[in-house]
Amino acid sequence: MGRMFEKRKHKMFARYDKMAKQFTRAGKEIVIAVKEGGENPDYNPRLRMAIQNAKSVSMPKDRIEAAIKRAVSKDTENYSEVRFEGYAPHGVGIIVETATDNNTRTVANVRMHFNKCDGNLGKTGSLDFNFARKGIFTIAKELLEDKDIEEFEFELIDGGLEDFAEDEEKVYLYTAYADFGKMQTHLEGMKVETASSELQYIPLNLVDLNEEQASEVLDLVDRLEGDDDVQNVYHNLK
Repeated sequence: MGRMFEKRKHKMFARYDKMAKQFTRAGKEIVIAVKEGGENPDYNPRLRMAIQNAKSVSMPKDRIEAAIKRAVSKDTENYSEVRFEGYAPHGVGIIVETATDNNTRTVANVRMHFNKCDGNLGKTGSLDFNFARKGIFTIAKELLEDKDIEEFEFELIDGGLEDFAEDEEKVYLYTAYADFGKMQTHLEGMKVETASSELQYIPLNLVDLNEEQASEVLDLVDRLEGDDDVQNVYHNLK
């Protein structure tokens, strides 16, 4: 087959592995949402968001429906959402969001990842000064072709819009954490479909490192993102 085939095969399996992890994380979010607010997305905003985000990573409809059915089952484990904070090498802050059915295992694994990469696991809240939790909504521009972008931005102020950004394909709406649900309801009222909507930790101060130092930090990020219990990883590496 040759080296080119081996390279393509490696890339193909890496892509499948990434997709599998995305589906697992999306499935967990659906289960958590159903357990929290019921199986009907019409009355469960978090489930609507979870389904929407699952679609954004191309999760098939039958797998989304299976995740909802699984969540309704009494035999399905409840997931606890646990946040970890710490420092990677060279003073880069790391926030790790997890969804776990075994907190003891998750704590041990996250601590191991930090230790192996010369990082330090800290106390929850120790990075509050360096990150702000924001709501981020992504909308495909093709869905806004009949709208004037400046006028559209103005209409979103009542929904709690803090910042507005765009590129060639998408627009990005930023809200305060407290206004996330308000914006979600506002967009639904405007009949604007979002590609994704989520709460993220946005760094307030960035750490600028050289290539070698940055590689050490990203090694820890990769390890954490590869953990089955980890949902999201945020850092303030520039």
